[in-house]
Amino acid sequence: MEEKIPYKLNTIVINISPKKEVTAINREDGLVTMKADAVILAMGCRERPRGALNIPGYRPAGIYSAGTAQRLMNIEGCQVGKEVVILGSGDIGLIMARRMTLEGARVKVVAELMPYSGGLKRNIAQCLDDYGIPLKLSHTVINIEGKKRVTGITLAQVDENRRPIPGTEEYYSCDTLLLSVGLIPENELTKGAGIDMNPVTSGPNVNNRLETGVNGVFACGNVLHVHDLVDYVSEEAALAGQNAAEYVMKQKKESDTGKSKEVQSVVLEACDGVRYTVPQSLDLSRLEEKTIVRFRVADVYKGRSIAVYYDGELVDKKKKRVLAPGEMEQVILKKETLLKYPDLRKIMIRTGVE
Repeated sequence: MEEKIPYKLNTIVINISPKKEVTAINREDGLVTMKADAVILAMGCRERPRGALNIPGYRPAGIYSAGTAQRLMNIEGCQVGKEVVILGSGDIGLIMARRMTLEGARVKVVAELMPYSGGLKRNIAQCLDDYGIPLKLSHTVINIEGKKRVTGITLAQVDENRRPIPGTEEYYSCDTLLLSVGLIPENELTKGAGIDMNPVTSGPNVNNRLETGVNGVFACGNVLHVHDLVDYVSEEAALAGQNAAEYVMKQKKESDTGKSKEVQSVVLEACDGVRYTVPQSLDLSRLEEKTIVRFRVADVYKGRSIAVYYDGELVDKKKKRVLAPGEMEQVILKKETLLKYPDLRKIMIRTGVE
């Protein structure tokens, strides 16, 4: 507001074209199309619903995604249940276990399909351990009972293929089931704009300036990949805004001079336990003094290291006691080091055994 930038509330963007034409709709203006010089994608992410889990049983009241329960309690002031089971150990689910306990509900168990938690270690300690709430890894809900309202659920242990093991069933009476089973980057508009997507992150591929494969379209936050800390989301938002503004000014300057700068692109490759990197490439013609590369690992690893290779040459290595998928990791690439490799084509980030 200080910069007097116009904005529209209660407005839904329904399409972004590859030419950066943004189509939106609201009650006051109806359907409008705006031509942009630059676009920043910051749509965030959505919760994975029950329908994606194939849990048998009826569809009674009392089944909530953890984020919906969080909104009902924190914003609407509603109590969603008294006896609670939580499926999934994402950070929102862990936080809601503590929140509901403080509101007088009894959280009986948190069950997690994977053999490791999807949340931060500090949230497990502060939200479960401190309140005596059990966490059952390699467990899932195999049945929901109740027609009008949830009356109970059945948990079972799963094998290495995530299939229920007969004879391990446990019944829990409850009136509420919270689902904290993952977040999905909201990228329907991104796909419609013809932007190259990453199959691992479910977000767009970007370079170190957070620019996608479509010139002038930038992305930041949970639309890129699901973050664990909001601080990182804020950092990326500021960086995307700065780079979008610089892009517009650069395009105007090049339009006036008729010259454009050549781009030297370097690919970032994730391997050996590293699932992906953000960004996925570097534009060496437009480097900051430091470039932060964030990533997640594929499993829980102990006594490993994070190693960085420039065209096969080891340039950095950092020991880590524990690596877990629930916590994002990062490496910092320094401009002064990158400039020592003028013909650089690929940067590899991997885990290694100490």
